[in-house]
Amino acid sequence: MVDYSKWKNIEISDDEDETHPNIDTPSLFRWRHQARVQRMEERQQHTEALEKRKADYLKKSTELKEKLQQAEKTNTSNVNELKAALQKLEIEENELKKEEDDLKKQEKLAPWNVDTISKPGFAKTIINKKPARPKDEHLTEAEKEARLRNFVKEHEKDLKHFGMLRKYDDSRAFLKSHNQLVCEDTANYLVVWCINLEMEEKHELMAHVAHQTICMQYILELAKQLDYDPRACVDAFFAKIQVAEIEYKQSFEDELKQFKERIKKRAAEKIEEAIKEAEEEEKQKRLGPGGLDPVDVFESLPDELKKCFETQDIQLLQDTIAKMDEEQAKYHMKRCVDSGLWVPEGGKKKEEAEASEPAENAATSSTSDS
Repeated sequence: MVDYSKWKNIEISDDEDETHPNIDTPSLFRWRHQARVQRMEERQQHTEALEKRKADYLKKSTELKEKLQQAEKTNTSNVNELKAALQKLEIEENELKKEEDDLKKQEKLAPWNVDTISKPGFAKTIINKKPARPKDEHLTEAEKEARLRNFVKEHEKDLKHFGMLRKYDDSRAFLKSHNQLVCEDTANYLVVWCINLEMEEKHELMAHVAHQTICMQYILELAKQLDYDPRACVDAFFAKIQVAEIEYKQSFEDELKQFKERIKKRAAEKIEEAIKEAEEEEKQKRLGPGGLDPVDVFESLPDELKKCFETQDIQLLQDTIAKMDEEQAKYHMKRCVDSGLWVPEGGKKKEEAEASEPAENAATSSTSDS
């Protein structure tokens, strides 16, 4: 009978050339391929090291045996010493055999993959007549943004519903009945939603929507891997994730964890950008006639000048300037004027306004009397 068990454990997925635009780390399939290649290289290095140790053992064993034979013929005094050394080598031989058996067992149990399942015998060209899934590389960024806006406007209610689902079966059934959502625009919307939720400090809700986002990302990556329409990969993904091996589920959880960390980092960056933008707007409103910020100028003033502005004592200001070096006084007062901290004509205008008030009042009273 033919033993088919060796075909049950095969690693498949080697399209490492594409990564999803919403994920700034290598995709699942690229990561798995790199990890598998690294494991294969480590096994190869282990095998080579073992072969080298075996060769060294054989060389030492041959030399000791020759020396022992020669010593027994000549009845030299180091016969017992050579026998003891040979016994140590026999122990090393047993260890090498055990290690070699373990290595062979690991290689036998290791899953097959595209790099080990076969070797190229000859080159040939195959024309793939299967229609490729639609691509949108020809769209400009502006066109993609416009498409996303229209998509969200039309399907936002369904997008939020999918983002709130918890069970795999419910997610699969919903996507099967709303297959227009199985696309990159949905993934883009979910990513932006996650960032907004994190900025609003709704951490648990963000984590839940992030899970749905990674599910969508995996469906899209599977479609790229197989070059299928993503809508045809919904059943395949949910069937695989529900009965997946520990390694596959662990890679999913790792991807989800890294995604949430990136969301938190991006949300913090956006909050910082918003704070800086608000501070800059406030600063622009404060700028004086010369384009300087009065807060910055005040902080740069000597303590004696600061005291003058804090107390709003004009006489003290005049006395302080008179005592200062002329160039230094000019420098600081010019900055005060440019920042609006000091208005040279402000006092005169105030006096004129106060003087005009009695005249206006008198005119008003005389009008009313008449």
